[in-house]
Amino acid sequence: MIEGLEKLLAWGGTRRDIAFLAVSGVALALSLAGVEPFPFSIAWVAIILCGVPIILEAVIGLVTEFDVTADVLVSLALIASVFIGEDFAAGEVAFIMQLGGLLEELTVARARAGIERLVHLTPRTARRIARASAEGAEPRPVAEETIAAEAVQVGDILRVLPGEAVPVDGVIVSGQTSVNQAVMTGESLPVDKGPGDEVSSGTVNQFGSFDMAATRVGEDSSIRRMIRLVQSADAGKAKIVNLADRWAVWIVVIALVAAVLTYLVTGEIIRSVTILVVFCPCALVLATPTAIMAAIGNATRHGFLVREGDALERLAQVRRVCFDKTGTLTTGEPQVVSVCAGEKDVSEDALLAVAGAAEKRSEHPLGRAIVAAATEHAGAAPKDPTSFAMVPGRGVVAEVGGRTVYAGSAALLAEHGLAIPDALGRRVDAARAEGATITYLGWGDAAAGFIALADRVRENATATLSAVRETGVEPVLLTGDHEAAAAHVAAELGITTYKAACLPEDKLSFIDDSERAGKGVCMVGDGVNDAPALKRALVGIAMGGIGSDIAVDAADIALVNDDIAELPHLLRLARRMMTTIRINLTFSMTLNFIAIALAISGVLNPVVGALVHNAGSVLVIVNSALLLGWKPRVR
Repeated sequence: MIEGLEKLLAWGGTRRDIAFLAVSGVALALSLAGVEPFPFSIAWVAIILCGVPIILEAVIGLVTEFDVTADVLVSLALIASVFIGEDFAAGEVAFIMQLGGLLEELTVARARAGIERLVHLTPRTARRIARASAEGAEPRPVAEETIAAEAVQVGDILRVLPGEAVPVDGVIVSGQTSVNQAVMTGESLPVDKGPGDEVSSGTVNQFGSFDMAATRVGEDSSIRRMIRLVQSADAGKAKIVNLADRWAVWIVVIALVAAVLTYLVTGEIIRSVTILVVFCPCALVLATPTAIMAAIGNATRHGFLVREGDALERLAQVRRVCFDKTGTLTTGEPQVVSVCAGEKDVSEDALLAVAGAAEKRSEHPLGRAIVAAATEHAGAAPKDPTSFAMVPGRGVVAEVGGRTVYAGSAALLAEHGLAIPDALGRRVDAARAEGATITYLGWGDAAAGFIALADRVRENATATLSAVRETGVEPVLLTGDHEAAAAHVAAELGITTYKAACLPEDKLSFIDDSERAGKGVCMVGDGVNDAPALKRALVGIAMGGIGSDIAVDAADIALVNDDIAELPHLLRLARRMMTTIRINLTFSMTLNFIAIALAISGVLNPVVGALVHNAGSVLVIVNSALLLGWKPRVR
């Protein structure tokens, strides 16, 4: 029977609740206007559509778990009002309570699709060329075969072609390549890999093929571990709870004691019923969700899509905002920051022109950035190279102006016998200390110079972080980039706390440590690698425009236009919202106790009591609505 009632209450969901409230509202308006088309009070429409579900939910809670909620008191008030013939009062109370319940439901609506999308990133197949043998023995070569990724065993030798995802974690045994590790580290630049280097499942091989030995497979692989992190990361996150239900036991006890004592002293049942009516926590129920919905509307106007109803409530508790670097504080695209000519008789302009020509056919992000810089500087596209060859994991070799030009890593130059002068090496070290990535240029027997590239900080990032500090919140940098780049960006932005070379689990550890230290964390990120941290943090904010779908789905809030300049407003708005909620709660409780005193003295009857009670609910809604247009005072 209980299961049948639960299914009945769940039927139709939110659409049913909205329809019932609309019909009940019209019925109550007609009743208040004296329009009674039926032989019974039209307020019974509201009693049946809004009141009966409340009574059923109260009964189910009491029977199954002895759960005393605000529904118990509301049910008593409804039944008592009907018993003494105050149908309008009963319908009014039922309508207000259901309206508050709907608002609460709307504010906590959740959307969860991120885990499914993350699962889709998991490689399905692997290309095996050697099977693992007995422990300590060499793998046994086999004819190249395609197998399910789940069937890979530790020690198997796998071949990964350009454009393919790495199926499991492993170590490269032969081949040179560049791997896009954005899924794990969030960094946009591919990382050069060679024999002995580790590769992670889910990362993408970009240019060269390589063979690898499987080290972690199945559920132990990096991508599978990340899925588990996303699934479990929000386990400790608080969910919004109806305040009336938090205090339901005391509300019910006080109301019943007051009603019984009043009847025993006065002998007037109507005074007791009035106490139950005015003590119904309508304003209390509306105090939180109305303020949250108004604040969500304000946040929307400033470019924030609030996906979790209680996200702003939690945001008011934040004391640290942790930023991912690439794509969040920076543009996410490498740009040429400096050109340095060496000892050869060549100018920096000429060096950039040669580099642009050598890289013109390159598909590497660094190569494309060099071509873009050369084009912008010269006002025209670089000349086409006579010949071009890409060396995966090293750079490019091209014929430019009748000479063979090498553009890439120090290893590329070393392999072809080109020396790097000490003076040039010192300038390279200085550029790297500022977070730059280096592309060497050389021909003949020595390097001719280098081009430094870096991810540029967003124009408004420094001012935004300064405004964040003014709200009393500490900005923190968590990045998968190397130490030098992280330190340079942190110094440029005035960030004192940062952590470099972060994997997803490292970000989780930092968040957990901060939480234990009493510093609630808001995580701001854009990549798949940020998804676990966005989930684990007290509040997660994802860059909605450039961010991955997985990051957006894992977050509580999405920044639609990717402009972090409005983040300080959001922090202040969250605190203002909590102030409004406290004012609402104080007012509603004060009004309730005043109304009880008047009910005990006989000044209020059930109908007037319900109207006074309703007036309190309206004032709560009006006070909450002020948040829609709220702006912090400009100093």
